[in-house]
Amino acid sequence: MVHPKAKESTNKKGLTPRQVFTRNHENLMEKGEKRTKDTATSCTVVAAFVVTIIFAAAFTIPGRDDNKNGLPISKKTEPVDFFMICDGLSLCFSTVSVSMFLGILTSRYSEDDFLEKLPRQMIIGLISLFCAITTMLAVFLIVILIELHTRLCTVYAFGCLAFAIATLFIVVIFRLLVGMIRSTYGRGIFDRN
Repeated sequence: MVHPKAKESTNKKGLTPRQVFTRNHENLMEKGEKRTKDTATSCTVVAAFVVTIIFAAAFTIPGRDDNKNGLPISKKTEPVDFFMICDGLSLCFSTVSVSMFLGILTSRYSEDDFLEKLPRQMIIGLISLFCAITTMLAVFLIVILIELHTRLCTVYAFGCLAFAIATLFIVVIFRLLVGMIRSTYGRGIFDRN
């Protein structure tokens, strides 16, 4: 942390403050790269799993099949329409998530990347992964509602389970996400009073 006028000044060895920081904290960048890669790898696996499930679900419209033409028979079209909308949204969100995490995994991991690019990709990836999981759970609940519409207790039980899963995911990633947003877009250490 130096005065803005001293950013380009050099010490006795001819090094700028940034060069001194880089030399003294080489292991910090290595640890950051390893942690970022580990997080991105884990999230890529989850997002790819969601893409696979949702892609398969898109071709399996809920309801019984008509023996004549193979199309699903559904007395209510609104749940089927909502199913298709949520399925499409989940596919889009999970694809964005996979793309962001693959972008992180293939990054150069330069010093400048750690300041804004990598955190921005991680934030977008985590938010889109959350949205993908939430809409996937909505797809699951719609199928349960269509198939078991006469047994509302079962539908409510699955609804509570889906809500618990979404809440658990929020609890797990919330601190990471808030910390990344604050450090990337917040006031940071340089704008404090």
